[in-house]
Amino acid sequence: MTEYKVVETATVTDEHLEEIINEWVGKGWNLDGIQFAMREASKRPAMAFVLFTRQNDPKPV
Repeated sequence: MTEYKVVETATVTDEHLEEIINEWVGKGWNLDGIQFAMREASKRPAMAFVLFTRQNDPKPV
């Protein structure tokens, strides 16, 4: 079974995104992608959603 994790951040810098990725990959998650939310008046993203997945074995019933 695939499990999903979404980490939301309003600090969209390369250093902060690296910290998030390294933390969750270290916990056994796989980076799936990053989605950016843009501001209309700026070319810089207002926030980011870092997406992770991992495979979990289903528990026997």
